[in-house]
Amino acid sequence: MTTQPGTALIIGGTSDIGRATALVYADHGWKVILTARNDEEGLREVNHLLIASQAKAELCRLDILDTESFGPFINSLGTLPNTVVCVVGMLPTQSRAVADTAYASLSLRTNFEGPAILLGMLADRFEKRGTGTIVGVSSIAGNRGRASNYVYGSAKAGLTAFLSGLRGRLWHSGVRVVTVMPGFVRTRMTDGMKLSPFLTAEPEQVAEAIYEAAESRHRDIIYVRRSWRLVMGVIAAMPEGVFKRVRF
Repeated sequence: MTTQPGTALIIGGTSDIGRATALVYADHGWKVILTARNDEEGLREVNHLLIASQAKAELCRLDILDTESFGPFINSLGTLPNTVVCVVGMLPTQSRAVADTAYASLSLRTNFEGPAILLGMLADRFEKRGTGTIVGVSSIAGNRGRASNYVYGSAKAGLTAFLSGLRGRLWHSGVRVVTVMPGFVRTRMTDGMKLSPFLTAEPEQVAEAIYEAAESRHRDIIYVRRSWRLVMGVIAAMPEGVFKRVRF
């Protein structure tokens, strides 16, 4: 059964996936609240949303690294949203993350610490209310640590585990937790990378998959491109002695 339209909070509303997700929710009649660290970029996305869908949309400023601001931010929302979708993330350069601890910390905090703390705080409010849906966009990079991107992958592994534990804690309370594994997505973040068409999704495909999993089919974990299930099954089955020698 499809959820009736309500209010969707999109954390990371200026990203390509965030923008596409906001538009999908708006097209289904939802009010959309976008968050952005940069007011100018955020207002541009809100205006785009208003023109494209004529939906109710507003902007809230949020810095995912400023964990002390999370409580006041949630309080400023007034009425809690029905669904929160977190698409915040950064793709660090592995070589720089190895050499620069501040840069590595930025990646870990952006991809895991900030999202986990914020979603945990929202989960507490949802649990008290007895309803709500939390969607976290993680990554297949977190399924197993690879030499080429283990700083990013370890943060996403943490987020995946956090969402899994949160789902286990809340499943009986009326609050749903959805984990989204997009795989490669053709966005500004992957610009310049050689991406396999077989394994690559468009932001609009990810957005549709998010909405379907959260509001229609009510699934717990989704791979946007089903081919990734097969690929990750093979990777998971590799003995460590073999896996550590593979470069991909």
